[in-house]
Amino acid sequence: MTSTRLAVEAWEALFRTQASLIRRFGEQDVWSPEHGVGLREYDVLYSLSTADGGRSRLGALAEAVLLPQPSLSRLVDRLVARGLLAREPDPADRRGVVLVLTDTGRAVQREVGRRHAASIAAALGEHLDDAQLAVLRDLCLAVVGRSAAPPG
Repeated sequence: MTSTRLAVEAWEALFRTQASLIRRFGEQDVWSPEHGVGLREYDVLYSLSTADGGRSRLGALAEAVLLPQPSLSRLVDRLVARGLLAREPDPADRRGVVLVLTDTGRAVQREVGRRHAASIAAALGEHLDDAQLAVLRDLCLAVVGRSAAPPG
């Protein structure tokens, strides 16, 4: 049986670590102010870059970025206005719309992504080695009911 106290302690440690890292990443000079891309905007660009064909309906994107749909809608409007995303008819359902990364959006995502990945590696690498990072990844994926992708 799971210990309630230990579960709460684990949750608090995870939550506080994530909040601390998000704060740290938000303060770093890795974002793209010339394109209006901060941490939340990058999350949308990244999520679309990993979506099938670089496209997604708003509802699926909301689940991927963990933002409420009204907040995401406003953020998407800003990214469309900046030319980083486009709206296109959904080929599977002409009544719907999909969001698509533009070429500019993909370039900004890659540029910012390289810097962000380096900052993540530096922040976590201060405290964890590769074996510990693999355990952390696997534990987090187990909590959300997924397994790590096979290497390669």
